[in-house]
Amino acid sequence: MADAPSTAVLFDIDGTLADSNYAHVDAWWRAFRAAGESVDAWRVHRAIGMDSGRLLEELLPDASDEVRDTAKQFHTAFYSEHMPQLRLLPGARELLEAVAAAGHAVVLATSAPQNELDRLLELLDAERWTTAVTSGEDVEQAKPAPGIIQVALDRVGVPAERAVMIGDAMWDVESSGKVGLPCIGVMTGGIGGDELRGAGAAAVYDDAAAVLAAFRAGEGPIAALA
Repeated sequence: MADAPSTAVLFDIDGTLADSNYAHVDAWWRAFRAAGESVDAWRVHRAIGMDSGRLLEELLPDASDEVRDTAKQFHTAFYSEHMPQLRLLPGARELLEAVAAAGHAVVLATSAPQNELDRLLELLDAERWTTAVTSGEDVEQAKPAPGIIQVALDRVGVPAERAVMIGDAMWDVESSGKVGLPCIGVMTGGIGGDELRGAGAAAVYDDAAAVLAAFRAGEGPIAALA
């Protein structure tokens, strides 16, 4: 039996490996309108990556629980319309393969609900390289709370100082930082490099392909794990 990995790379999926953030923006924007509320699309985009309960609190601070629940149900319905059109971002699968080949545990540390996660996993087709997967069902509150990150680390038995996170939002950086885990930021979720760095990102790249290029060149936080 192969030795258990002593290092790990945790991956957010939405906006990091899959080009899905703007599908979420559209689904939430439409959901709010269907629930009788109006939220500007740019405000929706700023909240993508948050736990859905926290997102609803942020964007509908004065709404009743009933209205928030209605909006969440509409989001699920509208987002499902986008699922067949979702695609991977450049370098996504290649990065997972390279990280696994280097001996690091590959952990898909997402808080996506199971129905969305199933589609994302199908799209990635990366089971052969993946050591563990999380979902929104694993914690009561997802990012920016650190629970999902800690669950991911616990599942592979790797301490934070021997791991790296990759995500596209401030919430990934913030949740990682709460457990002492360095986070690489990618800009494929629509958040700029300056803001990701300001949130504490250890490094920022355009996309997964750029992270892979740096890793192959022996540069960046993942290469430093070796």
